[in-house]
Amino acid sequence: MPAPEVTVQKPETRTIVDWDEYTGQFEAVEAVEVRARVSGYLERIYFREGAIVRKGDLLVQIDARPFEAALAEARAALEGAITRRDLAGADLKRGEILLAEQAISQEEFDTRQQAQKEARTSVAAARAAVRQAQLNLSFTRVRAPVTGRVGSRETTVGNLVSGGGPTSTLLTTIFSMSPIYFSFTANEAAYLKYVRQNSQGSRPSSRDVANPVRLKLQDEEEFIHEGEMTFVDNRVDPNSGTVEGRAVFDNAEGLFLPGMFGRMQLLGSGEYEAILVPDAAILSDQSNKIVMTVNKENVVVPRPVELGSLQEGNMRVIRSGLGKDERVIVGGLMRARPGNEVVPKPPSEKEATKATAQKPKEKKADADDAS
Repeated sequence: MPAPEVTVQKPETRTIVDWDEYTGQFEAVEAVEVRARVSGYLERIYFREGAIVRKGDLLVQIDARPFEAALAEARAALEGAITRRDLAGADLKRGEILLAEQAISQEEFDTRQQAQKEARTSVAAARAAVRQAQLNLSFTRVRAPVTGRVGSRETTVGNLVSGGGPTSTLLTTIFSMSPIYFSFTANEAAYLKYVRQNSQGSRPSSRDVANPVRLKLQDEEEFIHEGEMTFVDNRVDPNSGTVEGRAVFDNAEGLFLPGMFGRMQLLGSGEYEAILVPDAAILSDQSNKIVMTVNKENVVVPRPVELGSLQEGNMRVIRSGLGKDERVIVGGLMRARPGNEVVPKPPSEKEATKATAQKPKEKKADADDAS
């Protein structure tokens, strides 16, 4: 039988960076439980469930009449305290004159002094009570503390709500939408890799630099959303052996919701020159990955290799086990047997045209990334 034909090509050399992939979940930057701060009957609800509310928007009105009455009572008490203070001050002035004329005793003068001090204290307490009553009245108009998307109504008009304590009635929730956090966990080995790279100067730590990240949702094929790292936790979770990280993404269109899952790529290395071969040219031999090559005598020689990341165009990084000048079998792998002679041929014109057509696209993508 004649030697079979196989398609061979040399590995591609390219300057690349690695991207590490993680699965994570979106979290709101600001998440607020809107609760009643005073007790009373719910009089009116102003927000529409699921709508965007702005900070300061009126959400709920609690019956304010009891608090208006309490404020009026506090103001009346303040007026009474001011009157008693003025009277005590007048008595003290008369007492100073009488004491100079020795018309009253020192004991009675001291009593008038203490009465004036008590009257001043009563005025201060009455003013504080007025401020408290004003606060309680303002709390009957519940406003949005942050800008975000409001949740469902947790109670309806006419119900008695309680406030002012840990068991205050929950009225609704508000989650801020833009920007939005994406939280994920990395194992200890990945954390150590990033620390070593930072010490060697090949990749800065995400604690010090906002390293770029890319994200895709479950219905997307490409990592089209761009963000940056904002936080790395200060401890390794002893239960899971992972470190929590957090990235931030712009969410002006409201596509991301808190609780959604996504797949994120984090910059995993600095730039380096890598050897790449088509991913389809890589075979598995039990626990090893191998690439079939053709030597100078046109004999098939398997090369165990260590794989790296998958790059654009389905090209796989080869970390070790393959030289730049090796001839790698990329077509006719079923006819290639280790130790057998083959007839190597270059890629067909169609394959070459396809590869050439991919180059401008790859360059454009690189330019877009650089911009």
